[in-house]
Amino acid sequence: MSKIHLNDIVLITLIAIIFGFIYIASDTLYNILTLLLTPLGYGPLANDLTIGIWCMGGPLASFLIKKPGAAFLGEFLSSCVETFIMAEWGIANLISGFMQGLGNELGFILTGYRLYNTFTLFLSATTTTIVTYLYDFFKNGYNYFSTFNICLYFLVRWCSMLIFSCFFVKLIINLLEKAHVINQN
Repeated sequence: MSKIHLNDIVLITLIAIIFGFIYIASDTLYNILTLLLTPLGYGPLANDLTIGIWCMGGPLASFLIKKPGAAFLGEFLSSCVETFIMAEWGIANLISGFMQGLGNELGFILTGYRLYNTFTLFLSATTTTIVTYLYDFFKNGYNYFSTFNICLYFLVRWCSMLIFSCFFVKLIINLLEKAHVINQN
């Protein structure tokens, strides 16, 4: 397995910059959803609905670089860009980016960095769901929720991850291949 080189770092950094801005744009969606769901008693669910958007940089970087550490770097650096441009959550955002990057990387570790397909994205979305949910379980007080809400929030988070970090990332990869920007063979 080869190591990450300077040209890989440049590509990961470009992905991080793009997704950092996407993450900032999605923060508005998060705030609107929180505002709408709070009167219903489900304000925290906004985090689970939008988290898949905030975890797209890692899997895309890993698919393009195909080297160990790319998913973690793509995700963590994206959170750094988001934090330094618009630090709505401050240092907590960097910790979340670290956890998201770790979760993303675990999905690729499970395949030994040998498979880069939809199943790998499914694994990455699933491991990211588990890692970030465990983090939020204590950080955001999910441990105080009813059993129903604990399950609901987990399933909503997993669906968000599958939609954004699996389906949309695969769609982006397919579009890049179709445009002959990349060759995934």
